[in-house]
Amino acid sequence: MELIREIYFLLRKDIRLELRSSYAISGILLYVFSTVFIVYSSFQQVQPQVWNALFWVIVLFASISAVVKSFVQEQGTRELYYYSLANPLAILLSKILYNILLLCLLSVLTWLGFSFVAGNPVKDTAQFMLVILLGAMGFSITFTFVSAISAKADNNATLMAILGFPLVIPVLLTLIKLSANALRLMQDTGVDKDIMILLSIDLLLLGIAIVLFPFLWRD
Repeated sequence: MELIREIYFLLRKDIRLELRSSYAISGILLYVFSTVFIVYSSFQQVQPQVWNALFWVIVLFASISAVVKSFVQEQGTRELYYYSLANPLAILLSKILYNILLLCLLSVLTWLGFSFVAGNPVKDTAQFMLVILLGAMGFSITFTFVSAISAKADNNATLMAILGFPLVIPVLLTLIKLSANALRLMQDTGVDKDIMILLSIDLLLLGIAIVLFPFLWRD
């Protein structure tokens, strides 16, 4: 119960700081509007296959930009303060939950923007929303932990790319397959199996992060 209480207060702190500064939200809106404008300027008509690929590539790179700052603001005296006050697992899980909410917002805004300029090829909205949630979970877990490692290495962006992309490729490939089924680009009878595979990957990444983060935080 104490861990849940710490997660709640840390998550509330991150949300209140974000609403006060609007750093990430403003960046997301600018990114979405810029993407929509580029798509509108470059394509007269977007085929569903291209729509699916563009959507996830944009969400992937937007996720990196949104999550990379997770532990930047926790350095220095604030990191020392949290070290003496909070459980490291509470810090990690609160960051992951916050980034899941942020990435869900980013994905939905990108979907709406794409639908406005290039049409909405999604046939199964409920399944596509589930895919967005699973994608936000996978990207959040992966890039939050990698950003913690990067912060310990003086915010080395190269290190984040080297560690992050190999871990996120299985997640991305499964997301593209599931969303292709939601767009009815393919008829896959193993959707439930693919969802379980994606959940398993997310849980495996979460387990690795939970085991290793306390040692990283104490360093």
